[in-house]
Amino acid sequence: MTIVADGRPHGSFEHPALLYSGVQDYLAGTVPFVLEGLAAGDPVAVSVPRPNLDLLRAELGSAAERVRMLDMGEVGRNPGRILAEVLHAAADEHLDRHVRIIGEPIWAGRTELEYPACLQHEALINLAFRGRRVTILCPYDADGLDPAVLADAAQTHPELIERGTTRSSDAYAPDRAAARSNSPLPQPKSAAVFAFDASRLSAARHFARSEAQRAGLDELRLDDLVLAMGELAANSIRHGGGHGTLQVWTDDGLVVGEVRDNGRLDDPLVGRRRPDHARLNGRGLLMVHHLADLVRTYTGPEGTTTQVYLQL
Repeated sequence: MTIVADGRPHGSFEHPALLYSGVQDYLAGTVPFVLEGLAAGDPVAVSVPRPNLDLLRAELGSAAERVRMLDMGEVGRNPGRILAEVLHAAADEHLDRHVRIIGEPIWAGRTELEYPACLQHEALINLAFRGRRVTILCPYDADGLDPAVLADAAQTHPELIERGTTRSSDAYAPDRAAARSNSPLPQPKSAAVFAFDASRLSAARHFARSEAQRAGLDELRLDDLVLAMGELAANSIRHGGGHGTLQVWTDDGLVVGEVRDNGRLDDPLVGRRRPDHARLNGRGLLMVHHLADLVRTYTGPEGTTTQVYLQL
């Protein structure tokens, strides 16, 4: 898989990182991007954490009414949702026009558990929009984020913007970033393991419900978990060798559901595209990403492990 998007002609896909320091630097790097897009007749979307969203809305004034504005803390709480539900949702409605998007998926409140999924998302943007007339500007708080995160931004973005100056990133290597995000997942100290095949698919769903109820998950989120586990188990039967194992446990205020099988996830964008009537696969994983607060996947020599996290 190659996700490098270089050699771009003017007006094709661009994915710069804005490394900002403070409010004024943030506004100086984002507001002109929005206003220039509106002046050119480009559709513009903004999805950033709520404090920055409020800053932009106030600074843009009445122009904000012409911009699709979303709180990334809500729509992007699971980084695996952002491609389909934020970026593609904004860009795919205008396939014949240049689209401008500001997306800020990484902020100081992200946890160590979430970060690999954020890194994977930023790397996959380059594959998902290669050849498209789309510009996706990704702000990074240079004061509030760890230097290692800023180094990763240079690896997942072909261009870096600092204090109004744009330069090419010498570290740009999104394939490497995507590979690093594919790492073994944390395991419970103890959890019951349920083995399933096609004949035990219904029993697997009952097992997931029972374990999540015991963990204290409320009824609405309980249904979300059972749906997600059922889809993952069904995928194991169809694509993972016809069988797999399922576990449910709690960890630091989260309920974790895991499905493991012998299959390999060869398409890194499966479950991250908007529904396509011409494609029947990927819709189950799309729903899993929509339901969960976080999804982590690891594909290794022995197969694929997917973990779904829901807050208690």
